[in-house]
Amino acid sequence: MTDTDITKRLADWTVGLRPGDIPAAVRREGVRTFVNWLGCALGGARHETVDRAIEALAPFSGPARAQVLGRAERLDELHAALMNGISSHVLDYDDTHLKTIIHPAGPVASAILAVAEARPVTGEEFLAALVVGVEVECRIGNSVYPEHYDRGWHITGTAGVFGAAAAVGRLLRLDERQMSWAFGIAATQSSGLREMFGTMTKSFHPGRAAQNGAAAAFLAKANFDSSLRGIEAPRGWANVLSTKQDYGEIVDGLGTHWEAGLNSYKPYACGIVIHPTIDGCTQLRERLGDRVKRIRSVELGTHYLVLELTGKRTPQTGLEGKFSVYHAAAAALLHGDGTPTAFTDEMVRDPEIIALRDRVSAKVEPGIEEDAVRIVVTLEDGERVELHVEHALGSLERPLSDEAITEKFRRQAEPVVGADTTARAIEAGWGLAEASDAGAISRLCAA
Repeated sequence: MTDTDITKRLADWTVGLRPGDIPAAVRREGVRTFVNWLGCALGGARHETVDRAIEALAPFSGPARAQVLGRAERLDELHAALMNGISSHVLDYDDTHLKTIIHPAGPVASAILAVAEARPVTGEEFLAALVVGVEVECRIGNSVYPEHYDRGWHITGTAGVFGAAAAVGRLLRLDERQMSWAFGIAATQSSGLREMFGTMTKSFHPGRAAQNGAAAAFLAKANFDSSLRGIEAPRGWANVLSTKQDYGEIVDGLGTHWEAGLNSYKPYACGIVIHPTIDGCTQLRERLGDRVKRIRSVELGTHYLVLELTGKRTPQTGLEGKFSVYHAAAAALLHGDGTPTAFTDEMVRDPEIIALRDRVSAKVEPGIEEDAVRIVVTLEDGERVELHVEHALGSLERPLSDEAITEKFRRQAEPVVGADTTARAIEAGWGLAEASDAGAISRLCAA
């Protein structure tokens, strides 16, 4: 395949797709993606990470035209996109495209919901923009994964900026040339480093991707030009940021094969590669009962990414705990918990959890899949209890139901905005496709 027209072909498709071209099953997954994202954004809205970001940057905001979800503040569209992107990711509870470990909704939904407040957008238009944005970022991610990720880039930020640009570009009615410019402007702003995992800056990545992608679309709308080959040029995005460039992943099967239909939703509020361990340890807790207090050792056989991404032995903060498979195993065995309450500062410093955490070991098991784990628990009397999780809860093989996503939304949002607002937000989220004013959902979620 020629690598001279990738940006143009992607831009042409992004602009030309009609809402009716999206299959019903993919549209439905788009609604699930939005509902899950909205609940996560509300759940993280009062986290100290968001407090500090608003304290630092709100003084630089322009007109207050867009809502920061779950809070009283209103900011300009770009700053609201940033803050909602941060809040939706800070609990590490958001959606995941499992092929690339991209969290697709954070960059895209955060950008378009802010834009939809200032410009009338129907639910149908909004849903189409969301699906297209997710499709663009995941296809671009596929083209460079895993080499790009292995190098140390946080792919949610680096690929997410393209999704935000595509989605906002649709809402702004960019033409094909302007959309190519938007992709070039997005490409030159692409960033996010895996070194930041376990800190506040990790959630800054999808927030900044939302903000930068929206800015790229606004600039392109004003005919602010860029390279028309921002993705595939010799010094363009794919060649500079990765040693792998599979452009077929970006343009082959556009409109017939849908990455946006392959999204997944987390049952646990931490790095996705820990989920098999939490799933298995929760099952073992039910099997062992009171005997969990008499565990001598826990041995984990995992995929190599588990230790690479979540090998923090002695986390000191809740955010670090989200990247400690040792902490997650101990919390699941002792409390059966993998929700946000398992990853607080207090929980990672709990003496009982620390004592069990120190008895957890993990090693790479050759050939094991990312959503699998083998667990061996040895009790004080020498009894061994073993469990193999083939596919973790929340995987494509064991997806969360609509009801589970709704309950997850409720548990996160009610402590932040109350039961009444939560119920209205849930109803509005599931009714997105029929909404006459998508921006009204954002205003509904003020606190």
